Amino acid sequence: MTSSPAIRRATPEDASELARLLTPLGYPVSEADVLAIWPSWEEGGNWALVLPENGRLLGSVTLHRMTVLHRPRPVGRITSLIVDPAARGQGWGRALVDAAEQSLMSHGCGMVEVTSHQRRKLAHEFYLHLDYERTSYRFAKTFPGS
Repeated sequence: MTSSPAIRRATPEDASELARLLTPLGYPVSEADVLAIWPSWEEGGNWALVLPENGRLLGSVTLHRMTVLHRPRPVGRITSLIVDPAARGQGWGRALVDAAEQSLMSHGCGMVEVTSHQRRKLAHEFYLHLDYERTSYRFAKTFPGS
């Protein structure tokens, strides 16, 4: 990392930049989409951390905390991790994951999990490098009209 922008919790004012980062990854959302879902998203145990620099976001990580019957403490989940292509290779991904882990622990989570599409081989290598283990398969089904 060349400098140290401060990672902070995202706010609705970050909607445009979050949409900019999410869309190229295959999650096409607009600023209006992000703003429309924001209230229920936050109420559902979700939040995001962002890495701002000069009015733009270098990256973001979105988080979810869930209570499950089969674990004594809540489980934290990284639901997306994005570093702007121009800022990759500088340690920002690791910094965002570190901040995510600290945030999830401070919210009482006993573990963190992350899912990553099977086509994202570099992401898998990244998480393995950060001592994450492949522990399961994830199956998904999209409902009609989604």
